[in-house]
Amino acid sequence: MNAPVLMPQSDYEARTDFVTELASRLHAYGTTAQRLEAAVEGVANRLGLDCEIWSNPTGMILSYADPVRGQQNGITRVIRLDPGEQNLARLAATDQITEDVLAGKLELADGLRAMRALDRPERLRSRLLAMLSFGLSAGAVAGLLGANAAGVATAGLIGLVTGVLAVSAAQRPRLNEALEAIAALVATLLVAAVATFVAPVPVKTIIVASLIVLMPGLMLTNAVSELSARHLVSGTARFAGAMMILLKLTFGTVAGMQIVRLLGWQPQEAVAMAPVLPVELAALAVSAFAFAVLFQAARRDYPLVMASVLLGYGLTRLGGEVLGLASESFAGGAFFAGMGVAAISNAYGRWFNRPGALIRVPGIILLVPGSVGFRSLNFVMERDVFLGLDTTFALVSALVALVAGLLFGNLLVPSRRNI
Repeated sequence: MNAPVLMPQSDYEARTDFVTELASRLHAYGTTAQRLEAAVEGVANRLGLDCEIWSNPTGMILSYADPVRGQQNGITRVIRLDPGEQNLARLAATDQITEDVLAGKLELADGLRAMRALDRPERLRSRLLAMLSFGLSAGAVAGLLGANAAGVATAGLIGLVTGVLAVSAAQRPRLNEALEAIAALVATLLVAAVATFVAPVPVKTIIVASLIVLMPGLMLTNAVSELSARHLVSGTARFAGAMMILLKLTFGTVAGMQIVRLLGWQPQEAVAMAPVLPVELAALAVSAFAFAVLFQAARRDYPLVMASVLLGYGLTRLGGEVLGLASESFAGGAFFAGMGVAAISNAYGRWFNRPGALIRVPGIILLVPGSVGFRSLNFVMERDVFLGLDTTFALVSALVALVAGLLFGNLLVPSRRNI
């Protein structure tokens, strides 16, 4: 029998502290359970640790075996965490710190300090830019959905109001709990006021565009991805969280419409039309910039993130319209785009030794079907159950096609360290 490898206790604790910090940060920056667990286990193995990890959207358990006495005498960390949100700049910085530690360029203690130094207070300029990006993304999405000029301007202004609410809620826990319902209520009232007293606009289209950043489309996609990877607890919990957000958005919208009826307003509807090419391209450029800000990418990565948004949209149009993969029962455009984005993001990660999430996350943001789920629940709340069910089937089809595309893309080009 081989003798156990001896490791000084201080070195053992330093390694477990570093791996625990890494896991906490990957969780905080929106990494899905299967990617997080695989990445952390890989780093732990490189550091000579026997680590078992269990992750869910609101916490983690990490168990480290003692290098001499075995699993029964190791260290177990139970960590309660808030659900993560995308922060591409800090994810890339965390990845680079980990690379430097594994390559021996940084000591474990220095790497740990470098990770903790990432927690800088958010500056006023960043908060103002985030508010502006809510408005830009709302106006751009309204343009992509075919709203008229008055509708685009209305969506942009209401999106800005939503951004103010969202940024304010980050520091106010009680407001944060009701953010989606309040934002939907305010958006519905403002859209109805414009349509009644100013100019006709496509009301439902503008409501969806105004709330697009709060739609849990990416959360739904991540949930189905986790379920497909057999991370059942994490996937189910994340799916339930996404449904609660949709319910709050739906309640706010329905409550807003009831208030409109009580006030006796008569909103004038305009018909949404397919945008002409210059409008579509301009809206894509604006939305790409807005999502680069909202995903908190580093400035040097703005061109990459913006190009990824355009890539995902272009691949969807290519697969669905040019190649004719889309049909009533299969979202072929979403499947083709998901596969292409996944393969390209993984290739980028392997070639440049950086997180593939810099391409993968923004690349699918215009494909995720959060607005479809919102429309489905709205139809149900309005007692149009059959139309609601039909829209639900469209949601499921889009989710399955997108996640299947991501899985096939990962088969074509394996990911680098799972992030």
